[in-house]
Amino acid sequence: MALLEIENLVVEFETSTGPFRAVDGVSIKVDKSEVLAIVGESGSGKSVSMLACMGLLPWTAKVTADKMLFDGRDLLKLSDSERRKIIGKEISMIFQEPVASLNPCFTVGFQLEEVLRVHMGMDRTQRRARAIELLTLVGIPEPEERLRSYPHQMSGGQCQRVMIAIAIACNPKLLIADEPTTALDVTIQKQILDLLVGLQDKYGMGLIMITHNMGVVAETADRVVVQYKGRKMEEADVLSLFESPKSNYTRALLSALPDNATGDRLPTVSDMMFEPAPSGAAE
Repeated sequence: MALLEIENLVVEFETSTGPFRAVDGVSIKVDKSEVLAIVGESGSGKSVSMLACMGLLPWTAKVTADKMLFDGRDLLKLSDSERRKIIGKEISMIFQEPVASLNPCFTVGFQLEEVLRVHMGMDRTQRRARAIELLTLVGIPEPEERLRSYPHQMSGGQCQRVMIAIAIACNPKLLIADEPTTALDVTIQKQILDLLVGLQDKYGMGLIMITHNMGVVAETADRVVVQYKGRKMEEADVLSLFESPKSNYTRALLSALPDNATGDRLPTVSDMMFEPAPSGAAE
């Protein structure tokens, strides 16, 4: 049985000119201990799909699906209180831009311990010990001191590690990482990716990596879903995707990588979208 199974997910937002469909019939499945990458350019519906699964979209969003199962439970039929018991404990998410996601008014320790208080029922002593353990696990030096720090007193890479610590605090079954390396330098990106994959392997979590970076996909994923304008264009294991992409959009993404540049101009997605597909390939 799949850990997360979503079929025909549709997300629409009401606007002054009528409904806008941000996600259009997307189906996603991820197994236990599997790394699934959802890839596509900005605006392709990657984050909205997962926020819909988490129940974190605003009231203006209309979410429908033929199926939305997590570990055998129907997320569509859960009440708000029942869903809150799962979100943050069994399903966790690392949000984009950690400095913006962390509350600037509270210390790192308070925000980390709050998760442990709400979901695990730990007392103060237990929470502090677990918080120090988590900061140590994600590679933050002097964790006792850092518990008293505010987000603005930490670097982007350290804030990202704090977000990871919060997300894994309750040993979730599924971890969703939304652009976890955005705005980080290359060295820190590598450290964060190694940390995520190492934690996934250590705890046997399912991991969904949302990204537009094909290099991240190649390094971390077992299987890949490619999205464009809210629709799933292709799904394949990572080796097949890179060796023989089926859709024009996937080929366009791969051709736009800097390593594939020829001459003095980097190819763009629009250059490739309407080129004829190779014989036998899907459009």
